[in-house]
Amino acid sequence: MARNDNNQVIKSSGNVFADLGLPNAVELDTKVRLGVAIHTVVERRKLSQAAMAAELGVNQPKVSALMNYKLDGFSVERLIQFLVRLGQDVEISVKSKPSSRAARVAVKAA
Repeated sequence: MARNDNNQVIKSSGNVFADLGLPNAVELDTKVRLGVAIHTVVERRKLSQAAMAAELGVNQPKVSALMNYKLDGFSVERLIQFLVRLGQDVEISVKSKPSSRAARVAVKAA
């Protein structure tokens, strides 16, 4: 397939939402990373949506939305609470940033 000369490859900032110019890019990135962590735990434990709903204290439609990464209805705090209910430790670390870059929010899931 021929490549169009107008196509450019641009290095990612590490946040696809910021790269796309979306508002609230940091929050969106944080929610997705927390959603991935939740999804990983659920798959590892082989939880059904019904079992997950009971464990998280939500109804099945909310579980379905969560598992399909429809995260608009969930706050970062609520996603963190879900991870705790799923038996995960969540650590939040605040530290000075290096002068070489802008301040950021980073979510790392083990």
